[in-house]
Amino acid sequence: MEKRIFYSNLLFTIAGLAFVLLIIVVFTTMNANAEQPLNKPPEGFVALFNGKDLTGWKGLLKSPYDNPIRRAELSPEKLKELQKEANEDMRAHWKVADGALVFDGKGRSLCTAKDYGDFEMLVDWKILKDGDSGIYLRGTPQVQIWDTNRPNAEVGSGGLYNNKIHKSKPDKVADKPVGQWNTFRIIMIGEKVTVILNGEMVVDNVIMENYWDRNRPIFPTGQIELQNHGNTLYFRNIYIREIPREKGTNQLTAKEKAEGFKLLFNGTDLTGWEGNKQGYAVKDGILICDPSLGGSGDLFTAKDYGDFIFRFEFRLLPGANNGLAIRTPFGGHAAYDGMELQILDHNSPRYTGWLKDYQHHGSIYGVVPAKTGYLKPVGEWNYQEVTARGKQITIKLNGKTIVDADIEKASTPKTLDGRDHPGLLRDKGRIGFAGHGDQVEFHNIRIKSLD
Repeated sequence: MEKRIFYSNLLFTIAGLAFVLLIIVVFTTMNANAEQPLNKPPEGFVALFNGKDLTGWKGLLKSPYDNPIRRAELSPEKLKELQKEANEDMRAHWKVADGALVFDGKGRSLCTAKDYGDFEMLVDWKILKDGDSGIYLRGTPQVQIWDTNRPNAEVGSGGLYNNKIHKSKPDKVADKPVGQWNTFRIIMIGEKVTVILNGEMVVDNVIMENYWDRNRPIFPTGQIELQNHGNTLYFRNIYIREIPREKGTNQLTAKEKAEGFKLLFNGTDLTGWEGNKQGYAVKDGILICDPSLGGSGDLFTAKDYGDFIFRFEFRLLPGANNGLAIRTPFGGHAAYDGMELQILDHNSPRYTGWLKDYQHHGSIYGVVPAKTGYLKPVGEWNYQEVTARGKQITIKLNGKTIVDADIEKASTPKTLDGRDHPGLLRDKGRIGFAGHGDQVEFHNIRIKSLD
């Protein structure tokens, strides 16, 4: 009898604790939602939609002036007249309800009042059965949105639908069921577009073609449009982070000159470099590893270095992979015959689930993992300094030390990847960039020899 009472009390106690935990989870979830209100931009972004009205938006001009080329031909007076009519159409068919932009399916597309060049955009969208929409970038169609169950829509959303030469279909279907909210993360730098749909990369750095004139590249700037095809549409949480276009600066500071630093890149051509020159280009003072030119080989300095302080700035496109070779023999494999320090957008969904610690940006590949959390967002310039003194390798990224290791100790009794790295024993060799078929940009490349 006493055992029965004991177990009965124990069950009541467990049930009570479970109920308390349930209440805690419910309130925690409610609080978490309360702390993330709709249409409030994350750090580094601004809201394109305020959640209340159509401030910052305008209507799309009627055909043929939906074409940016034809629109540019209008006189200021005619443009003003047509824009007034387009805005009246916008106010008639685009409304705000419950913190979302809602389109009734009867008017024209919605456009940002401002033009944009390079940017990262976040947007939530929702469609109904047979829905069809898209996001125009720089006034050009389009990042596709549609019901994947409708005829001729056997592929998912996110593809660059109007491409004819470059890839138009997404790599996978990542859409949620019709009627649920989806989230795009769109990154546009130059002509290239990356689209992440609900956390899955569906378009990986693909050139977007100019639909309006296929003999010229996409416009350098233009409006962003929420396209419609006569369906009810919903958009919310529309944020943008503009990515400035900068020319490379390749000059030493007065302090660096006094300390004995030398420029390795003159900002004009590849003088002083050897190796896969055809895979690298120089534009606006920037050294570009260009996959369209075969940028998948190594570009080395013309001379060897042993101990040194090496400084450079780099910019990654989404998912980009490269490496900094040090103490590597000319023509050797950077990661094994020398040392390869990773240059990588390790935050990209491209690497989700399989990237090893020793493969993150800044790591000595296969040997020493780097601390993470210090890479700037894709499209922004990062500053890195590498110091090699004997067996000690120190790497600073944007002012933070991410590696400070004795490579002899780090590889004894074996390396993290379990492979032989004879290059760790080298005391001198070339410095270079190890291209892996992705676009990465560099400037301000300088060195102080400690030999």
